[in-house]
Amino acid sequence: QVQLVESGGDLVQAGGSLRLSCSASGTIFSTDVTHWYRQAPGKQREFVAGITYGGSTNYADSVKGRFAISRDNTKNTVYLQMNGLKPEDTAVYYCNVNRGRAYWGQGTQVTVSS
Repeated sequence: QVQLVESGGDLVQAGGSLRLSCSASGTIFSTDVTHWYRQAPGKQREFVAGITYGGSTNYADSVKGRFAISRDNTKNTVYLQMNGLKPEDTAVYYCNVNRGRAYWGQGTQVTVSS
């Protein structure tokens, strides 16, 4: 099993930046792909970014060029650097690992004011 804990969410003005962290504990596999998802009020949870253990990344079109996902395997932590934040980025951000079943963290709130 793996336990995921997100942190770093905050209230920020439009155009600002935040860095989210996802710390993993338990059994970590080199085949793990870690994702960030987000869920805005009244909307479905959506994919934001993903990173393999080796560092390959992919992004949702809505965040390309503004967000950057990275990881520090020595700390079992995945980061999401968010720049140029927009009000539509307001959501609860979740960390995810899939291994036949989905593991989720508790989420961290990001609020972007206009």
